[in-house]
Amino acid sequence: MQCLHRKASDIHIEPYESFLRIRLRIDGVLHEIARPPVSMKAPLTSRIKIMASLDIAESRLPQDGAINILIDTKPVDFRVSSLPTVYGEKIVMRILDKSNLQVDMTKLGFETDELAKFKSSIHSPFGMVLVTGPTGSGKTTTLYSALAELNKESENIMTAEDPVEYNLEGINQVQMKSDIGLDFASALRSFLRQDPDVIMVGEIRDLETAEIAIKAALTGHMVLSTLHTNSAPDTISRLLNMGVESFNLVSALTCVTAQRLMRRICEKCRVVDESITPQVMIELGIHPQYASRVKAYKGAGCSVCGNTGNKGRLAVHEVLKLNDPVREAILENAPAMKIKRLAMQTGMRTLRQSALNKMVQGLASAKEVIKTTTSDSDEEPGKSSAA
Repeated sequence: MQCLHRKASDIHIEPYESFLRIRLRIDGVLHEIARPPVSMKAPLTSRIKIMASLDIAESRLPQDGAINILIDTKPVDFRVSSLPTVYGEKIVMRILDKSNLQVDMTKLGFETDELAKFKSSIHSPFGMVLVTGPTGSGKTTTLYSALAELNKESENIMTAEDPVEYNLEGINQVQMKSDIGLDFASALRSFLRQDPDVIMVGEIRDLETAEIAIKAALTGHMVLSTLHTNSAPDTISRLLNMGVESFNLVSALTCVTAQRLMRRICEKCRVVDESITPQVMIELGIHPQYASRVKAYKGAGCSVCGNTGNKGRLAVHEVLKLNDPVREAILENAPAMKIKRLAMQTGMRTLRQSALNKMVQGLASAKEVIKTTTSDSDEEPGKSSAA
């Protein structure tokens, strides 16, 4: 199937007045692959809805379902979402290929020192570790990798997920069903009566869930979860703004990891990007002393990468491990910018610095650095370790 061979993450089937459009999301970017005639709209939509166990008679409301099939003897799950539009139902299928799940932590894109910080945090006997970033930034993969690292016969690991994307052997996974009252908060309360060692909450969305997660971390459990924030210091501000007490937060929170996914330059057609001058390097954050020596690369485009210049993706991380200066700043309700400065002084590498490291290594283009990360405007130019 073309979507698997091209390593697509989503399939979009979109109805318009006179045609259908089918697009694949590959390495984070949508590519049109076909325009079937509009006559195929109804049969194609109905077929997918039947396979996903959706109500084919209901076309006025959004619906969610799943398809589980074997492709080339490999189990592949499709998470199906239908949405009524002006010209019919738009179908989006998220592809969950279990064979592609990367649970080896050394292959997640962490720099050596960042991985050491993250590993030591999740191996703490108790506390809370948060992975943050926008939708589609690889948070779930990082969490599953952490769970795989902790998955031992001696540990009782429980997860509350919405939805459960991959089934992990040896881990008790619970699918949220908000329509019957099974949400993150109620699942967490039940977990605490199930003698857990490690708890994973799919997402902290409200104060109630945050408070129960912090209570679990303070009572001797390791809690892993995600939050939608732009950076690691912003996560602390978000939790405080939710209403979490600062003294509870500094006692419970061990580590925050923010991450992004960048497109990787195709190795077959990688060339030096002559448009990136030393001045541009300095503006990106490279120290002026090294700006003229560093080379930026890009993909020229070839048959291997479908003339996109990129093949695959890599993650960049910002790992904030709480220390005494950061804890004191939190207790003082310091703004995120001050927490960021303190963390950088004690060795935190920002997302921009991590992205620049990937650029210097020839793995990502300067355009990807600009697209996926924001400038560390409050720091001195060249503070990046990308030299």
